[in-house]
Amino acid sequence: MLDISEQIVLVTGGARGLGRALSESFLREGARVVVNYHRSADAAAELAGDKAVAIQADVRDREQVKSMFAQAKEHFGSPITTVVNSALADFSFDGDARPKAKDITIERFNQQYTSAIEGALNTIQEALPGFEEVGSGRVINIGTNLFQNPTVPYHDYTAAKAALLSLTRTFAKDLGPRHITVNMVSGGLLRTTGASAATPEEVFDFIAAGTPLGSVTTPQELADASLFFASPWSRAVTGQNLVVDGGLVFN
Repeated sequence: MLDISEQIVLVTGGARGLGRALSESFLREGARVVVNYHRSADAAAELAGDKAVAIQADVRDREQVKSMFAQAKEHFGSPITTVVNSALADFSFDGDARPKAKDITIERFNQQYTSAIEGALNTIQEALPGFEEVGSGRVINIGTNLFQNPTVPYHDYTAAKAALLSLTRTFAKDLGPRHITVNMVSGGLLRTTGASAATPEEVFDFIAAGTPLGSVTTPQELADASLFFASPWSRAVTGQNLVVDGGLVFN
């Protein structure tokens, strides 16, 4: 298995929030990084350099994903070896404004399913020829602890991430014989990203008080934990869900 410094890592939604923290963590460890973005061109350009290239693509669109993989291989001269599915459809962790059980629509669910499931499906399938070329591959899906402990019942977001965990495990089973691991890293509410900016401070404080570590996880902390699943240390680990939330829930 490749060391992180030898890998070419795609981070979807890699220009902002948790995605940016993931891009920065992999760059710090010497990886070459494809910073995927949808609309955040300026933020993505800030990360571009000798070891990072910013490429626009809506991961829900298969042709755009295909083009992104081709551009990445042309830029670096080698295929993507690691896929981190971090892209998130427009969403705000605002408990007061969230749709309640009595009035949430199937369209809200479909929006989240399309981003989480179709996005991951597109990137993983497009990565497979490159994985075959290098003899192995790593997929890291970003999940949530909300389907274990719905502190705030964000119905659509939570259901989509639960489906992504199922995809993580079934793909791990199917792709394992090809030396491809598929794992998930799940945070709780992160302090702070664009999606969690609408969360009141008292909610952050309430969550922190309920954790053994007495704090709310940061994007950087979650990103650093994700490195394990890309490293040689995780070579015998697949189909797993690592919860990184300061111990709020135990998995």
